[in-house]
Formats: sequence, C-alpha cells, structure tokens
Amino acid sequence: MGTDAVIAIATIMVTILTTLGSIHVALDDARAPKTVANFLWYVRHGAFDGGRFHRTVTTRPDNQPHNAVKIDVIQATNAPGWDHRLRPPVAFEPTSRTGIHHLDGTISMARDPGLDTAQTDFFVCIGDQPSLDDGGKRSADRRGFAAFGRVTRGMDVVRAIHAAHAHGQTLEPPIPIVRIAVDHR
Repeated sequence: MGTDAVIAIATIMVTILTTLGSIHVALDDARAPKTVANFLWYVRHGAFDGGRFHRTVTTRPDNQPHNAVKIDVIQATNAPGWDHRLRPPVAFEPTSRTGIHHLDGTISMARDPGLDTAQTDFFVCIGDQPSLDDGGKRSADRRGFAAFGRVTRGMDVVRAIHAAHAHGQTLEPPIPIVRIAVDHR
C-alpha cells in the first residue's frame, strides 16, 4: 500500500517538531483507533514536549550484533518526569487486523514483551520493515508491533536522526522533541 492510500484514510495530522526539523505524520484513526487515541492523549497532554529520539537501530553490523533479523528504525520517548503519569498500556492492534504495514515512514508503537504493553514510546521505519508486522520474525512472539500512521513530509529529518551519532543503539546526544502538536487545518 502506498503513502497516498494511508493519507486518504487518515483523518488526523500531527507535526513532530525536533531540533533537526519537522516530521509531519498522518495518523490512521479509522484502522488503528485505540493506538491513535492513546498517542493523541499523550500529545494533547504535552507528554512529548521535551521528549527525545533516543534510539537508532540500523542495519550496520555493529548496531544489532545479537539480532538475526535486522531493522532500520528510530525510537522516541516521552519527556522526563512523565513516567509516573503514564496511563495503562493500550490494547494491541496487530497489522493483520489494521492492514497498516511497516513500510518506509510508518509510525508504530514500541512495546515490551507481551501484547498489551505499549504506552508512549514510538518508532518510525526507515525503509520497508516487514519483519515488524504480525507474523514477522523480529518480535519473539511473532505478533509484531502496532502501526498507526505514516510520515507524509520530513523523511529527511527521520534519516538525519537515523544517521546521528550513537553509541550502540543509543543516540548520543539524544535528539530533542520540542513538541508534538495536532495540525488544525
């Protein structure tokens, strides 16, 4: 499915403003309503204002030495001080149900082992990442991750974050998120 199909279905646009530039994202609340509602609750309450992109996962041999299945993503988290204000994890919406696959620019929720564990951390795919879909081999349970939208503009910023200096997978320094805001157009 191409970018245009995702944009046509998505009804909510957000802008992730980082110190490296803006990333514009179309959230697909029609197909991933629980995941989008969870993300938007945190956006509207300012959880990401002062957050950061803290992780870059690349297919360089030294970046994922213990993973048989390699991926390319960047991961972000909420602002410090939000950990005690987190809501219960969101119910898992698999790609097999939503039809939103992990393609170049897809935004998805990070999770701990276990399906209903995602809260605020999210990631953006660089290139197509089918191993992150339901049935893919990246997660031990092979259930993948809950994709919920797609970058419409700003993949140059995503790629700059992906290429930023890192020690292992940890960005050093992390790339600050100034804010994430719903676009009211």
